[in-house]
Amino acid sequence: MGQALQRAAQWTSAKGGSGGKLEFTKLNEDLLNTIMNWVEGFGSKYPEETKLVFKTPLCWSTTLRPDKLTGGYTEKGEEMVATQTSEKDGTPLLTLKKVSTNEYTVAVMSLEYCENVLRMAGDQKLMEVRSCLEANRDPATNMLGDRFATVEGDDNSIYRFIEEITKEIEQAAKQEGGEGHADVEEKKLQLKLQLQINRLDQQLLQQSIQQITSEVRLTPPSVDGEVNILQQLSGYDEEKNCLESVEYWGDGYVFQNGCRAQPWRQLHGDICYLQIKPHDTAYVYVTANTSGYYCNSGVDPNKVGELDYTKQGDSYRELVTLLKEKSPKFSEMIEKQAFALKVKEKDETMMIQKEAKPDQEGDDYNRERSQDHKLARQYSKDKDTKQKSKTQKKKKLEPSLKWRALGMEEYKEGDREKEKKVMKKKTVPARMKSKTPIEAEDSFSESSSESEEEEEAVERRSETNADLPSEYWQIQKLVKYLKGGNQTATIIALCSMRDFNLAQETCQLAIRDVGGLEVLINLLDTEEIKCKIGSLKILKEISRNIQIRRAIADLGGLQTMVKILRDPDKDLKCLAAETIANVAKFRRARRTVRQHGGIKKLVGLLDCAPLTGHMTAELERDVQVARCGALALWSCSKSTKNKESMRKAGAIPLLAKLLKSTHEDMLIPVVGTLQECASEPSYRLAIRTEGMIEDLVKNLKSADPELQMHCASAIFKCAEEKETRDLVRQYGGLDPLVALLQQSDNKELLAAATGAIWKCAISTENVQRFQDLKAIDLLVGLLNNQPEEVLVNVVGALGELAKETPNRQSIRKAGGISPLVNLLTGTNQALLVNVTKAVGQCAEEQENMVIIDRLDGVRLLWSLLKNQNPDVQASAAWAICPCIENAKDAGEMVRSFVGGLELIVSLLKSEHKEVLASVCAAIANIAKDEENLAVITDHGVVPMLAKLTNTYGKMSDKTNDKLRRHLAEAIARCCNWGNNRVAFGREGAVAPLVRYLKSSDESVHRSTARALFQLSKHPENCITMHESGVVKFLMEMVGSSDEDLQEAAAGCIGNIRRLALANEKARYS
Repeated sequence: MGQALQRAAQWTSAKGGSGGKLEFTKLNEDLLNTIMNWVEGFGSKYPEETKLVFKTPLCWSTTLRPDKLTGGYTEKGEEMVATQTSEKDGTPLLTLKKVSTNEYTVAVMSLEYCENVLRMAGDQKLMEVRSCLEANRDPATNMLGDRFATVEGDDNSIYRFIEEITKEIEQAAKQEGGEGHADVEEKKLQLKLQLQINRLDQQLLQQSIQQITSEVRLTPPSVDGEVNILQQLSGYDEEKNCLESVEYWGDGYVFQNGCRAQPWRQLHGDICYLQIKPHDTAYVYVTANTSGYYCNSGVDPNKVGELDYTKQGDSYRELVTLLKEKSPKFSEMIEKQAFALKVKEKDETMMIQKEAKPDQEGDDYNRERSQDHKLARQYSKDKDTKQKSKTQKKKKLEPSLKWRALGMEEYKEGDREKEKKVMKKKTVPARMKSKTPIEAEDSFSESSSESEEEEEAVERRSETNADLPSEYWQIQKLVKYLKGGNQTATIIALCSMRDFNLAQETCQLAIRDVGGLEVLINLLDTEEIKCKIGSLKILKEISRNIQIRRAIADLGGLQTMVKILRDPDKDLKCLAAETIANVAKFRRARRTVRQHGGIKKLVGLLDCAPLTGHMTAELERDVQVARCGALALWSCSKSTKNKESMRKAGAIPLLAKLLKSTHEDMLIPVVGTLQECASEPSYRLAIRTEGMIEDLVKNLKSADPELQMHCASAIFKCAEEKETRDLVRQYGGLDPLVALLQQSDNKELLAAATGAIWKCAISTENVQRFQDLKAIDLLVGLLNNQPEEVLVNVVGALGELAKETPNRQSIRKAGGISPLVNLLTGTNQALLVNVTKAVGQCAEEQENMVIIDRLDGVRLLWSLLKNQNPDVQASAAWAICPCIENAKDAGEMVRSFVGGLELIVSLLKSEHKEVLASVCAAIANIAKDEENLAVITDHGVVPMLAKLTNTYGKMSDKTNDKLRRHLAEAIARCCNWGNNRVAFGREGAVAPLVRYLKSSDESVHRSTARALFQLSKHPENCITMHESGVVKFLMEMVGSSDEDLQEAAAGCIGNIRRLALANEKARYS
């Protein structure tokens, strides 16, 4: 167990590497579940070992309370102890100790009582296992002693222990009284337990290896990257180039998912095909598959212009490794090429080398970077000084009107000349200048056009405002005092500057324009705390302006503020964190905070004492520090990389603890951070397992609308998983969500509440509660005069609720059909997807269908098939199916749409499986009418359906199964016209259909059996089926409990058998 926790488990640390916690990842969850199941089943398999008393107890913070300990436990002061004790020293085998008001620790002395703890913990048992392992990194040491501690390298402790037991047995045998026999038996039990722990360790390590290796998959971008690199190294010079040529095989078309392989090959995982010509061998044909690179059989001699996709040899993770195996010349040249690239790197300037550094967060690394950047800046400064002297000889630059009016020509002349030089340098834009250069990998994180527009807006303001307000002059004087005054003058100037209305844009930009920002940021590097506090208070206020934020980031202010987060003064830390929260509103600033180790430091601010009980002045300051840290993390959490850094730094358990606070000013940034991070699966898992859903539901009942909005938004994102939806219902969260629907004035709150209701309504159990709360009437009332972000969620919720028959009637009675149909004319893609689903669900009721038809809803649905968004197309096609099924004269209705049948047949050329499945389902319904079937046959539906039958793919792929099911149903319906059965056989659709019977989905079996039954009415098709081995599958399905499947399978076998009898009769006659 110790080896698995040390090598396989993923740990975090909130405080510089100490006190780490287990990360909330899928790998860790699987490990914890395996350990939990091992402990729960250990007593029944090994009753003697489970009673073995540990050397030292396993202690951890627990969710158990004294009222849960029943039978075999007694009170001992403030502790609850087990009546059963250790025979050696009388220590109770379980002790539950109260640490504070709501905090308990448990100490356990045997696996038997570990199992009891898990049983008493109930739903919280996984949390108990997590807490136990976090507190006891090497449980075997506690159980069996230090001699069995986990060590690096070879561990011979078991062998030495066996030798020791053997010697003791020999000595006991020599003694007449058999003394020491009890000790030998105990050591035998210890040995058995250690062997079981070792076996568990091996199982955990193997399990983690399998999961880690299964996650390594090739993607289209990674393949393109490798190919591009090799193409740059290719050419006809055998002395310089590694390869002669590297080319993609095929017509060069790239699908939207980045793949170049045909869709039917993509189902096998193929990404693209490569034709590679080494210098020393013939062409090598390579398949890039999600599982790796491997050689195929090359050009198929029987099919012109096509490859033989048969795999030859092993798969490789890298294309270079494969080519090294195939070409000795390539293996030799690629090593030389790698050396040449390294030599070239050494010739680059120091700045370029540092820009190529990866993103790291260690303090040592930051110190090295700062030293290198000082050298780089000195180099750049010397270069600028030389060019500046040359330029001054050529031309004397005049100051602008603004600086002349301020009387600062002499001060700003050099800066303006420098600014002009910077603008001339095309390679490094002015907005990228800061204390440290921005890494090349993130150079496109900010839109250049956006920044240029802001700069132009500032310049226009300066040109048009010749008459500057009095504050401008006064702030100019204060900045002069800041620059030239002593410590006392500086503090007085800072206090005077705070007397201005710093929320006013004029004052904010005045501080920047007269050079005040540089001075304020430089003050942060001083040793005087009062100067730092005064400067940060001003920066905190003015950083609410977007232009000031960017200026602070450009001047390197964020790096200095991140350093201040380690200062022991709590007021400084609070102000620095709040200023970071204001500045980190754009991507480049968030990246800077992460690259300079700010995320880890901000997470460290969250660690404060429990927020329950009496609040002292010192505790209130700690709470304020945690609140400011949460504010900064809230701003930083809009970045995906920052979310990952926060998780690794151990933010999740700290946020969970703060979520139990009763202070609303603390809760808002904490819940805001959680709802931002809930877009990541690892955070959703943590929110569920750490018990945060209960706190989110509790805070839904708060009187603060902003807190309610963030809680509802967090539930909206977390309710993707069924377990979370069930927890929301169990903790009574559905009632306050429905109550929030009456807050129609607060659109943000309404959008969050409707979104949470939408996701919660996916579970059938929740739908019943929403019925009782009359949620449908409230939702229908929100279908008019609401913004699109609210409408998307409202319609999504109605679509989920409409899956139940009583709710479809309720929507009609509430007058919801008409506004839903009206929304079909919108342009918002997400709204159209949800509206079509809702209308389709409502159309399951015939009375609803009458209203939809009268409002011309079917025609609107049909027109959405022309939409360019595949999701809208698929949703519209699914909605058309119940409309055709429940319309009074469906055949005539469909024919009345001019060009409608041709349009839906043309969608069979789509590359999206969901679109294909929905269109096949619609065609199956259309083909029920004979005239419509004749029309779609003329439009070429038969060869298109036959072409799709090769969508075999993985048998476990549910999307493929859905397509197979509806495709087979469409083929079965289309066989009822003319010579379509013969045409399907001629187009090669029969043999692939037989393979569909290998699917594990019984609905696929049913549809396929119907199609095969219809096709078997033609003799040639019967022969093809028999050759494909259909009889074996059909014989099994004749015994199915599904009567339709039985009948179709038996009918198909009957047709095959009748043909065989006819052949035999013809042979003998």
